[in-house]
Amino acid sequence: MKRRNFVKKATLTTMAGIIGADIVFGANMPLNYNPMALQDADPFQLFGLDKEMVVLNDKPWNIEAKAHLLDEKITSNKNMFIRNNGLIPENIDVDNWVLTIDGESVSESKTYSLKDLKSKFKQYTYQLTVECGGNGRSEFNPPAKGNQWTIGAVSCANWTGVRLQDVLNDIGIKSDAVYIGYHAADTHISRDPNKEPISRGVPIAKAMQEETLLAFKMNGEDIPVSHGYPLRLVCGGWPASTSGKWVNRISIRNIVHDGTKMMGTAYRVPCNAVAPGDVVKDEDMCIIESMPVKSLLTYPKSGAMIKDGNTLNIRGHAWAGELAVEKMEYSIDFGATWKVCTLDKPVNRLAWQHFSASVSFPKKGYYEIWAKATDANGVGQPMLVPGWNPKGYLNNACHRIAVKVN
Repeated sequence: MKRRNFVKKATLTTMAGIIGADIVFGANMPLNYNPMALQDADPFQLFGLDKEMVVLNDKPWNIEAKAHLLDEKITSNKNMFIRNNGLIPENIDVDNWVLTIDGESVSESKTYSLKDLKSKFKQYTYQLTVECGGNGRSEFNPPAKGNQWTIGAVSCANWTGVRLQDVLNDIGIKSDAVYIGYHAADTHISRDPNKEPISRGVPIAKAMQEETLLAFKMNGEDIPVSHGYPLRLVCGGWPASTSGKWVNRISIRNIVHDGTKMMGTAYRVPCNAVAPGDVVKDEDMCIIESMPVKSLLTYPKSGAMIKDGNTLNIRGHAWAGELAVEKMEYSIDFGATWKVCTLDKPVNRLAWQHFSASVSFPKKGYYEIWAKATDANGVGQPMLVPGWNPKGYLNNACHRIAVKVN
């Protein structure tokens, strides 16, 4: 207890230094909470990020990793992308935090405290791939509106929590249930209390998967505030927008959830291919579900230089939404030929897989190493940007790095 109080006092002192004023009633501030004043502060200090992370937006915060920062097999907090739609909750009262389950497809609503969830249900830990639907948006042409993510809006951390299916089975859901929708404690960017920043969801089948968690720990510790403390929904393999942060209510719906950013073009792509720049009617847009097959070279950094006659060891990760990756290949001749990489099995379903290879070069000069993953259905990554869509979603083009042999 003495150590905990010392750490809290030290933390308050640091925060006060950043703000430039004493934090009145700071002793009452919830554990792991960051005052709103710090949301305009240095994000690297505020969120404990690696200094090479790239800030795309600060209202709300949207921050991505560079490829080499994602080299670790389990993504740490300092290298994990942050995608927010609103403002981080201002008052997080963990002791009184409750999750409410309601909706048309439950007989009556029910609430669970965090203590209820942790004590009543068995806890599970899974390593789950979470990727923003707009990861890679910066490569689309014509450009798509939104944060111009490059390759770093993806992560694969260890998440600990209870299965959503266990909670839904406990309350009992009606046979007409088709979807769940989450609601959360974050604030709309306008601060209008009547607006939700985001309220998305998934079909009941996804909600009932063993790996779909109501999580309260990330990599063995309380989830950082920027990633959804104290309670987050994690739906691995689907766009990160389905993994709601700061969740305090889940509605069981007898219709496809119609919350904020579920309608129109939000997190939807054309049901059929369209020409670049085409205007697509809302009714011709389909909701993104399982993410496409994709891979990332995490070592070495692009721009590596080696001596003639030496080999270069490469490595990275591959993932394929709901599916496993069956084959991983690399090319040094712009896709004219491909060679097979060593590919590890996932540690559990919906975790990314690690690959490696030793690359030889025929002579001195400039090369590009391209990486291509193929999923269990035989679908491989396209060499370049796939079919255009209005919001710039689902870019799973081959990742590549530059190498010079001297």
